[in-house]
Amino acid sequence: MSGNPGKGRVRAGSSSAPRRNAPPRDPGPTGFAARPNPARIAAYSGFAVLGALVAIAGSLVQAAWFPGGLIIALAASAGLFYGGRILTRTQIGALAPAAGWFVTVFLLLSGRPEGDYVFGDELGLVLFMLGGTAAAVMCATTSKVPQSAIRSGRSGT
Repeated sequence: MSGNPGKGRVRAGSSSAPRRNAPPRDPGPTGFAARPNPARIAAYSGFAVLGALVAIAGSLVQAAWFPGGLIIALAASAGLFYGGRILTRTQIGALAPAAGWFVTVFLLLSGRPEGDYVFGDELGLVLFMLGGTAAAVMCATTSKVPQSAIRSGRSGT
């Protein structure tokens, strides 16, 4: 016999089975039903303002230097939408700057009573609108933010 008489035995009250007499817990609300987080709301508002600024800068750049300016404007828009998605880890993180971008672009499209508006030509306008819309949809509808192999604990081999 060994010197530890209780070793290897299972105590009467400490089984590994789950308790069956515990009351069921209600899962906490998620999504829009969850309590608002002030930091996340501030981040979404900041991304919407950044979206408006990128739309103003993009409309001026794409009109000034047509082929290259359009590429720069679309790259900046897509970078902002994707950055919002990555930083907040939510789809709303991509939709907040996209909403600011869309509202600003539509306000710039409305023009003035004299008939002038910010956009230079129709081809640049159409490509800027379609490209920005496509970038916003792609960033907002990605199913999952990619995880780094280092953070997940896998070696990557």
